[in-house]
Amino acid sequence: MIETLLFPFQFPFMQNAFLISLIVSVPAALLSCFLVMKGWALMGDAVSHAVLPGIVVAYILGLPLIIGAFAAGMICAVATGYLSGNSRVKQDTVMGVVFSGMFGLGIVLYVSVETNAHLDHILFGNMLGVEPHELWTSGVISLLVAGAILLKWKDLLLHSFDPAQAQASGLAVNLLHYGLLTALSLTVVATLSATGLILAIGLLIAPGAIAFLLVRRFSAMLWVSVVVCMGSMLLGTYLSFFLDSAPAPTIILILTALFLLAFLRRQVLTRRASAKVRKERDTPLQTHP
Repeated sequence: MIETLLFPFQFPFMQNAFLISLIVSVPAALLSCFLVMKGWALMGDAVSHAVLPGIVVAYILGLPLIIGAFAAGMICAVATGYLSGNSRVKQDTVMGVVFSGMFGLGIVLYVSVETNAHLDHILFGNMLGVEPHELWTSGVISLLVAGAILLKWKDLLLHSFDPAQAQASGLAVNLLHYGLLTALSLTVVATLSATGLILAIGLLIAPGAIAFLLVRRFSAMLWVSVVVCMGSMLLGTYLSFFLDSAPAPTIILILTALFLLAFLRRQVLTRRASAKVRKERDTPLQTHP
């Protein structure tokens, strides 16, 4: 029985899959808290899809794919901010137009260029085929992003809740804004090998949403999201070995299930609290002689 449970850990490709899960779960979870609080869920989706043309262009030019992906992600983020700030169109509409246009451009470039690269690995990830240099790249990015977020999380929190108050307090609002976008683009690049472009949005939103339903303090929300994301990635990778399924979709299904459980728990607690308030309100006061 024990040998069967430990069987997946004997293979080098599974060891790399577990390692990439540990690496990318921390920055993705931390960043997801700010995306949830700031209402930037669609921004994460936009950047994750928009890096595709950058990857294809980098491949054509013979550059590292990380450079093209990061450049395309930043172009998408900056273009979205500029268009929404200089037009009457709302930001979510602008994001939908920009990221769908860049994703379409990436598909057109990919099919028009003869390449040996597999689009499936870019879109859906390739956790079971992670190479050592990808582990190093994701590790460096994760260390930088997680370190910056933990160092400036209070400033980022104030900026997420009230940018005007953050500016009045003397904070560099523009630096925080574009720093968060830079962290988002880098994290999407780091998760390419793990979940790919399409499923990266799950890692960037679900852990923060689950933690938001479970705790009330933001500092606790950060740590809970990391535990949820890391546990889900390790469990999903482990179960995929026995289920003969792809690790990335399995991880997203686990995160979805945890979100539904957290939502149901919050609903139950809310109803109990409401019932307690009604009971106390309807109970007549006892007077003593």
